[in-house]
Amino acid sequence: MTRPDNQHDKLTRDNLLDLQDHQLVRIESVQDDQRQVWVLTARGHREAKQLLEPKGIRVSVLRKVEYDPVTGELLGGSYDDHAAAVASTAAELHRAGIGHRLGWETEVAHRLGNGFVQRADLVMRAPASGVPVMLLEIDRRTEDAHDLVHKLRRYWQWGRLLPRDADKRTVDLARSRPDAIEHIDHEMRLWRRVYPPTGREGLAPVAFVFADTTDRKVANTVAVLEEAGRRYWAPRRYDTYHRGITARDYGQAVPVLVTTLEQLQEHGADAAVWRRLGREGELTLTAALDNPDGDILYHRQAARADAEEKQRRDAEREARRPVCTRCRARFTDERWEETTMRSRRWEAGDLSVCGTCHADDVARKQAAAEAAEAARAAAAPSEPDMDDDQEPGGLRGLFRRRA
Repeated sequence: MTRPDNQHDKLTRDNLLDLQDHQLVRIESVQDDQRQVWVLTARGHREAKQLLEPKGIRVSVLRKVEYDPVTGELLGGSYDDHAAAVASTAAELHRAGIGHRLGWETEVAHRLGNGFVQRADLVMRAPASGVPVMLLEIDRRTEDAHDLVHKLRRYWQWGRLLPRDADKRTVDLARSRPDAIEHIDHEMRLWRRVYPPTGREGLAPVAFVFADTTDRKVANTVAVLEEAGRRYWAPRRYDTYHRGITARDYGQAVPVLVTTLEQLQEHGADAAVWRRLGREGELTLTAALDNPDGDILYHRQAARADAEEKQRRDAEREARRPVCTRCRARFTDERWEETTMRSRRWEAGDLSVCGTCHADDVARKQAAAEAAEAARAAAAPSEPDMDDDQEPGGLRGLFRRRA
C-alpha cells in the first residue's frame, strides 16, 4: 500500500525488518503461500497512536501475543488469513488509485439501537475517486450467506437511526409510525454525523469482497443476498401522481456491491469487476454506485409528464371554450371569465356572443340612446327668456298694482 508501483516488495520487507529491530513490529504468522503477516507490538502500537490519533486517524486494536497453553503454538490463524485478505483488498484498491494510504479504517464499530455493534472489516474514504465512503466486508466463505444478509440488515437499520441529541419533534415523528424515519432527511440522521454525503441517493454503500472461494459458492451467496436482502438494497417505486414514471427511488436503500479478491488482483479495482445487486453484468466502481435510473431520471420524467399534462389540460380547456353564436369566433379568456363569473355576469350582456360582438351591441345601444336623447331635445318647445319687468309676478308689477 505504501509503494503500489513497486514491482517487488524488497524495500517494504527491509523497512519491516528495521522496525522489527526496534521492537515496533513482529511476525504474526506465515501463510501457506509463504506470505508473512506482520502486526504492531505494544511499543509500536503506542508510537502509532501518538503519530496518528491526534490527526483523527483511528488505530486498530492491539493484537496481543497469545499461545496455546498445551502446545505452546501461537493462536489466531483464522485471524491472520482474514486480516491478510482485508489488507490485500485495501492494497488492490490503493494500487488502482482509489483512496490514499490514510483513507482506511478497519474494524469500525456501528452501534445499533439495541446495543449490538456491527463492525465493518474495512471503511474506505476516497472522495477524489468519486467514492466519499464505502463499507467493505471481506468474506472467505467462513460465514453462511444468511449471516451476510443479517449484516446487511444491520447496516440498513443503523442508517435509519437518529443521533442522541436529535430534537424532540424529530424523535416524536420517527416514533409515530414504523416508516416515519423515511420522511426524515438523511442530514438529520446518525450516519451523516459519522460519514460524509455519498453524492448519490441512499445510505452508505456496502461492498462484499469474497476471497479464497469458488465461483459457484460466490454465485450461490449472491443469489441469497439478492433474494433474502431485497428489502434492504432494492429501490422502490416513486410515490407520485405522475404517469409513465419508470425511475426508481433509491433514497432508503443500501447500495450493495460484490466482487472477489481474485478479480481485483487479476484485473485491478478500477476495472469492470464490480456487480451491483439488482443489475446485470459487471461495472466499474463508480458506475456500479451510480443510479442512472434513480433521482435524475425521475426529475426528467416528472418534468416531461408535467409538460404533457399541461398540454392535455390546455387542449381540454380549448375544447370547452365557447363559440360565438353570431360570428363563430372563440371567446377570449377575458370574455369567457366575464360570462361565467357570477359577479360579472350582470354586465356581460348576451352570454352567447363573443367580446367583439358584445362590444358592437354595447356601441349600438349607446348610439341608439344618444339618438333618442337628441330627438327628445329637438321636440321639446322652447320658452322665451323674461326679465323682472316682463314677469307678471315680478316685483315691479307688484308695485305697479299697489300704486
